[in-house]
Amino acid sequence: MSIDVLIVDDSAVVRQVLVAQLDGVAGIRVIGTASDPIFARKKMEKQWPDVIVLDIEMPRMDGITFLKQLMLERPTPVVICSTLTERGAETTMRAMAAGAVEIITKPRAGLKQFLQSARNELIDAIKAAASAQPSRMNHAATASVAAARSTEPLPKLNADSVLPKANAGKLFATTDRVVALGTSTGGTQALEHVLSRLPVDAPGIIVVQHMPAQFTHAFAERLDGICRVTVKEAQNNDRVMPGRVLIAPGGQHMMLRRSGAQYRVEVRDGPLVSRHKPSVDVLFRSVASAAGPNAVGIIMTGMGDDGAHGLLEMRQAGAATFGQNEASCVVYGMPKEAFKLGAVGRELSLQEIPRLITEAVDAR
Repeated sequence: MSIDVLIVDDSAVVRQVLVAQLDGVAGIRVIGTASDPIFARKKMEKQWPDVIVLDIEMPRMDGITFLKQLMLERPTPVVICSTLTERGAETTMRAMAAGAVEIITKPRAGLKQFLQSARNELIDAIKAAASAQPSRMNHAATASVAAARSTEPLPKLNADSVLPKANAGKLFATTDRVVALGTSTGGTQALEHVLSRLPVDAPGIIVVQHMPAQFTHAFAERLDGICRVTVKEAQNNDRVMPGRVLIAPGGQHMMLRRSGAQYRVEVRDGPLVSRHKPSVDVLFRSVASAAGPNAVGIIMTGMGDDGAHGLLEMRQAGAATFGQNEASCVVYGMPKEAFKLGAVGRELSLQEIPRLITEAVDAR
């Protein structure tokens, strides 16, 4: 059964290139294009798409307004095409809040060439969007971002390519505790739900949300404005401390390091791991090595299996490990793979996670 796609973009070039890139792809069928949401509406009255590829800046009605109306009327998976600018990053945050499931980043210059090179990312984004649960999108409107530009399938490297697995050794308890969260598709609003419900003295939290560099700073700033805890994009050597949440910067891996009785993060470049940078597997492995039983690991909604093996290493190192359950995930991919590996000590709903973070750490 094919995924029916509607493309809505005011650029004729973009529409033409997107159609060409999707033409002949097994399991995907473009059922139409439109230059703005008004024209799109008329086409949707005749045939409703499974996924909409949507521009933001358009005449007559912008993509954000259309997206909000769509989520209220009939939640439908939407992939946003957004430009790589500072203003675009802020707009992307609004698109995430409004209900976008995936976002493809595009530059202002060399657009045609970029869209041609980003074919694999476009296909992956559409498939990820189609697998999302529309019935949950009103309550957990979400987005992850596809930003890699390779025209060839990328090799799937594991965490060994960034951080060797440490030999198991006894780690002593410290006064500091660390909570490590990993998420992807569906994660932005899931994180907002969790972090906005934490008290100001919540334990130190480190987060990997699959997202490129142009967006993580704006994402952290947005969360900081609505949370009692402090939220910031992580910088090298930042301390993990109560009341602070560190978001891994897009395009770089983030790892936990122990410095005496304190924990700090290391931020550095490296290859894609599980086809992602930052990678949840890299973060979780570092937490297993640096914190062991002083840590709590939580894997949340997302496509693929990034984080599954790292969470298993955390559990083997004595950490308490949890996975978001299928009923509350927008995409039950990463938690499912972690559960299958035996990495998840307990599954729980999104609504239970804020309370668990405090209770699990206090109980250790």
